Amino acid sequence: MSPLEIGLVRSAQAGSASALGMLLARHQAGMRAVALSILGYGPDAEDAVQDAALVALRRIGTLRDPAAAGPWLRAIVRNACRMRLRAARGLVPVADPEPPADPATPDRVLEDHVSRDWVWHAIDRLSPALRQVVLLRHFSDITSYEQIAAACELPVGTVRSRLNQARAKLAEALLATADEAYDDAAARNAASAKEATDTLAAARRGEFAAVVADRWSPGLHMTSGQGYRGGVEMAVRGMDADLASGVRQEFVHAVTSRDCTVWEMEMLSPPHDPHHCPPAVVWLMSHPAGRVERLRLFFPVVSAERTAGSPAG
Repeated sequence: MSPLEIGLVRSAQAGSASALGMLLARHQAGMRAVALSILGYGPDAEDAVQDAALVALRRIGTLRDPAAAGPWLRAIVRNACRMRLRAARGLVPVADPEPPADPATPDRVLEDHVSRDWVWHAIDRLSPALRQVVLLRHFSDITSYEQIAAACELPVGTVRSRLNQARAKLAEALLATADEAYDDAAARNAASAKEATDTLAAARRGEFAAVVADRWSPGLHMTSGQGYRGGVEMAVRGMDADLASGVRQEFVHAVTSRDCTVWEMEMLSPPHDPHHCPPAVVWLMSHPAGRVERLRLFFPVVSAERTAGSPAG
């Protein structure tokens, strides 16, 4: 291996997704050749290479000899192929002396690299439909397929399919964006968190309508937590009614991508009516042109004691 590639390995081990992307690009032909020799021509071979890219992202730190990156990557592809054969045919793969692939890799990669700008850059390249389920699954407390399906009004099977598609596209993005610069994801999420707290503070001052007029589209499509549909007027009326009833929302967490944002809020019932509202609400917002165009409120299943929704829901 050349000194350049050794340098790429060491940079990747230090946390540079760009370096790993360039390393994978240099070895992509050899990785694909291994997949084709085991699985033949077809989508399974390409999927195995994508799986291997995600494994490499997570396991690059375990590679002790930077000069052995090529054989190491090909071994990961070989194991990914054998796992596919085992899943499809019920076969047990022959033992391999190289480090095995991690079967939990897709989820673990995202969980282990949530602060990496590469992950956010790659997520921004997904379609809005895929991006929304990824944000919920990996960056919020709405992680089960059933809750994601309920939040997005989708069948559970569609959620599974979209998450599988997203995993493959994220692996493609790692290979395709090696030389690109990434936005500061942490700063973007922090800005969204501030916007959420500012929005709640403005609502308590009686200024929610002004915030909506300034930041949301006048053609807003809103779905309440109880399934009612409306627009800006329903959003303002619901918030005002909640506040008048003594209901308060407290900001918990925000995650945002190019055109999709998730705000998680704690809901506090008034002291005289402790079961007035659910314990939490999630705001799912779409803003393809900068201003919020779609808002869906969702009450996650936090406990078995969850009660009926609040007026804003």
